[in-house]
Amino acid sequence: MGKALYRKYRSRLLSEVVGQEHITTTLGNALKQGKIAHAYLLTGPRGVGKTSIARILAHEINSLPYSEEPHFDIIEIDAASNNGVEDVRDLRDKIMSAPASAKYKVFIIDEVHMLSKAAFNALLKTLEEPPEHVVFILATTEAHKLPETIISRTQRFSFRPAQRQAVVSLLRHIAKQEHIAVDDATLELIAEHGEGSFRDSVSLLDQASSIAGDVTS
Repeated sequence: MGKALYRKYRSRLLSEVVGQEHITTTLGNALKQGKIAHAYLLTGPRGVGKTSIARILAHEINSLPYSEEPHFDIIEIDAASNNGVEDVRDLRDKIMSAPASAKYKVFIIDEVHMLSKAAFNALLKTLEEPPEHVVFILATTEAHKLPETIISRTQRFSFRPAQRQAVVSLLRHIAKQEHIAVDDATLELIAEHGEGSFRDSVSLLDQASSIAGDVTS
């Protein structure tokens, strides 16, 4: 089974992330200076690089080469399906153990706004006094649903919607690499329907190319 294009072309370095230079530059400079926050909050619309940057950052702060293979010290949690207080209490238990091989144990919590009130309270206690070996990376499309007490204890980065021409440029690059025949008018149309999401736009190109080798409007 072939890998979906949005996964195949997922960024593996901060320098590869498109359209979020205000974030990648800041994070890159902080990493060079050895300045690691205990908690990061990545907010913004879907499909613009939050999860990609979270994974890249988790590897970078541990000086690990990027890999999509699971690492024992990089734990990803989907708050949409693990949103109860017991889930967070289980997380707190895991936090107390030292990293297996990396410098930091990194917890990536996606769609963190889905946590219950009780779960937020449990998480807050950990964010207030985190162990030195733990780093949290929280990601959400709905920052307004987060308690201010959580936000105030994180270093926040706000992502921008994908700019149309940046999306078209990325699609053009992928089409060239994949030998997909597509004209600029079609790329513009795909970018429009992607509604500011790199991931959705690449998925639309993937779907269209699966139907017909040549993609035209």
